[in-house]
Amino acid sequence: MAAKKKSVSTVDSRLSALRQDFAALQADMKGLAGDVGAIASERGRIALAGAEDVADRAMRLAEEAAREAKTAAGEFQEEAEEWAEENAENLRAQVRDQPITSLLIAGGIGAFLGAIFLRR
Repeated sequence: MAAKKKSVSTVDSRLSALRQDFAALQADMKGLAGDVGAIASERGRIALAGAEDVADRAMRLAEEAAREAKTAAGEFQEEAEEWAEENAENLRAQVRDQPITSLLIAGGIGAFLGAIFLRR
């Protein structure tokens, strides 16, 4: 009977040790879950900061591109105005030299455009 009590006692002590180990494991898992949450939160904050930096750089590049486009459009406008002024004088001279031909051409263009716009 003493051997039976000793084996029961050994089993009880092992079960007790196992319960303590299990409780420690549960506590470790809870701590680990908290650590993972904190790390994920920190990683999320870092990712958000990185995304904000990228968005800021993209905004600056877009503003710079808009300024460059505006400058290029202004230059093109000036060139177009100069070309129109130069060629307008040539056109006026041709109309003065050949008024009937110019009138027929203008009438033909008007008839063509009228036919296009009136067609339904």
